[in-house]
Parts: sequence; structure tokens; C-alpha cells
Amino acid sequence: MRIEQLEYIEAVTRLGSLRRAAEELHLSQPALSETVRNLERELGVTVLDRKRSGATISDAGRELLPHIIGVLDAVDRLRRAADEQHRTSRTVRLGTVFAATVPLLVPAIREFHALHSATEVEVIAAQQSVIHRSLLEGGVDLGLVNYLEGDDLAPDLHTTELLRGRPVVCLRPDSPLAALESVGVDDLLSEPLIVMRSGYLMHRFTHRLLKGRVPSFSYSADGAEMGKLMVAEGLGVTVLPDYSVLGDPLERTGAITARPLRDDTTTVLLVVQRSRSGSVTRAARDLHRIFVERAEAHRTQDS
Repeated sequence: MRIEQLEYIEAVTRLGSLRRAAEELHLSQPALSETVRNLERELGVTVLDRKRSGATISDAGRELLPHIIGVLDAVDRLRRAADEQHRTSRTVRLGTVFAATVPLLVPAIREFHALHSATEVEVIAAQQSVIHRSLLEGGVDLGLVNYLEGDDLAPDLHTTELLRGRPVVCLRPDSPLAALESVGVDDLLSEPLIVMRSGYLMHRFTHRLLKGRVPSFSYSADGAEMGKLMVAEGLGVTVLPDYSVLGDPLERTGAITARPLRDDTTTVLLVVQRSRSGSVTRAARDLHRIFVERAEAHRTQDS
């Protein structure tokens, strides 16, 4: 029994004519008739009553018709599901706060592309809360976000730690603070400060670090990449995880540098997350694995 045999019977029943069914199906009438007869022989049931005026479903065929329609509906659902899976497997959506772009994000995407050359990676910059919501709602497949050590993890998300780092002061080499081995809060307040916008982890950390004290002047930046560009242009200094600064092209070319925070032992974690519910495409699983392997290689290189 083949699916097209059932489709042919449905078409003949719906149209009331072998001729009209053959035209709709782009078949010759003899070919259609023979296909239906083959199914009737296999089932041992006459499904169609053939008369000079046309073909109509027989009483026995009418009893079988709900089962035929049920099978065709199930096949249609299967095809739609397969089409959707094929579509989503061709795109992996990655939400990121743009931390560790150079040491981790870019190399991982490069390696993933070599493995899945036909799959697009859609990189979506967003705040952590937006990424969490998108993971739960299916808007993104994976999320790269920061946590402070000791923070509660989202219970509905599967979380894998990738990198551990320290907050550092990102500044230009010609900044007065660059002459210091480490930067204290008083030093930080003496310079224009570029603070991450509310909703980013480093916004929360910086305000905790300052303990209510106000810098001489401050800017608000939407993410680490914008913050580093503003520093490179001489607008001020900012506080970021060390893995977001060290190795960055701006740092390699001498446009920015970093100094540790004095008397601060905070640990910042970069993690990759995905929803605990729902299926994960093979492509998303592969990208997740590559992130983990790249992070391990990065830790080994730094040790």
C-alpha cells in the first residue's frame, strides 16, 4: 500500500469522477484507474463503483473513507513537521550579551560553519532578561550570558559554565589610570565612566562596586562592544569581564588595555544556556558542543 493510492481514492471521491481526479493529479485516466484497482485487490474490497456516468465510492469504500482521511491527515502533519524541522535546522539563533566575543564566540561560529556550511547562525544581541525569555519562548536556541558567582541560575534553563573571569577596568593606554598597577574605586570615580545600560550584569556590578558614589561624569552603553569602542575613542573608562577585553582586536592593536580592580575578588561567569523543555536541533546541539570545547581549549591555553 502506498500513500498516493489513498490520495487517489480521496480525489476520486471528492471530485466524483476518475477523469476529473486524473486531471487534478496530472495522471492519465487509465493509470489512475489501474492504481486504484491494485489497492482494491490488495485490500480485497471494491472501493469505487464504476459506472458510465462516473465513479462513486462504494458502501465498503465509504466505511473505509474515515480511515483513509485519517491516514492522509497524519501524513500531512508529518510532512509539515518535517518541513518545519528542516527549516529550523537551517538556522541556529544565538542570543548573546556579547561577552568573550573574540576568545569564544567568533572561533566557535567559524568552526560551526565548517561543520554546517549550509546552516545560518543568527546572532542576536540582547540583555540577559530578554535572552532568558526568548529561550523559554523558542525565539532563540542558545544564549550566552554572564553571571556573578553565587547568583541563582534560571531553573527552567539548562546552564553550562564556559569561562571564569574577573572584572577589569577597560581604558586607553594614554589614560592616567593606565600608569597604575590596579585601579581603586576612588581612581575610577576620577574619570568619566562608561556604564553598561540597566539590564546588563556589569551595570549591576558597577553600581554595587561604587556603593552609591557618583563618578565625575558617566555615559550609558548598550553592551560590551559599544563600551569598548567608546573607550577607544577616548570618552572614558568602563568595567567589563577580563575575557571581554583581553585578546580583543582593539586591545591587540593598542587602542584599549585593562587593569585589575584593586581589592576586588569578584568572579564573573560566562555560561551557555538552552531551554530544558522542547526539542533542540542537531545544529544547535553541535554549536553548544563547540562552545564547550572551545572554552576548555581557552582555559587550557591560559593555564
